[in-house]
Amino acid sequence: MMKKSEVEFLSRLAKGIAAQFGSNCEVVVHDLESKDPDSTIVAIENGQVSGRKLGDGPSNVVLKALSSDPDKLQDHFAYNTRTEDGRELRSSTVFFRDETGKPVAIFAINYDSTPIMALQNMLKDFTSLATPATDEPDVIPHNVNDLLDELIDQSVRLVGKPVALMTRDDKVRAIGFLNDSGAFLITKAGQKVCNYFGISKYTLYSYMDEAKAQKKE
Repeated sequence: MMKKSEVEFLSRLAKGIAAQFGSNCEVVVHDLESKDPDSTIVAIENGQVSGRKLGDGPSNVVLKALSSDPDKLQDHFAYNTRTEDGRELRSSTVFFRDETGKPVAIFAINYDSTPIMALQNMLKDFTSLATPATDEPDVIPHNVNDLLDELIDQSVRLVGKPVALMTRDDKVRAIGFLNDSGAFLITKAGQKVCNYFGISKYTLYSYMDEAKAQKKE
């Protein structure tokens, strides 16, 4: 787990940023060294933005970080996300590292830009200059079960067909996406994925290995 001094420093930083930018600005600290991967939030300000609280689980960004090569992790600024109830957020993710350079925490800022976007859309409609959105932002879930459901939905959208019509190769692709996304770090995710795709645990591991092998080719 993170050092107490690190948690205290990041908590104070989160409180300061949230106070500076107001109630629409959520600031979250995730402990990447948490013993429980389903509970990573050690500090949060204005949690009403995403509906989360202390002790809640990771976002998609955190799961990817936990399952990625630490040396390749990079900070990500001003990207689009959204809440489960459809509010549009502007998010930034900063990796907090220890003295050896190892990422030990994620410091995330999520600003609810929905009111600004509503005004912007109204002005665009008024001037007939509206342009359609092209990117589908990540969803920030309330808990890890919602996150797993969202990742499974993403894997199906990636393949482009319902499970009933998927070939073996389609399922390998979907399982590979879930593995790369860190989905299997969630408790009991393996069984849920097996049930969803109608495969056994043995087949699941076989598909995971096959997907990894394909990435190396």
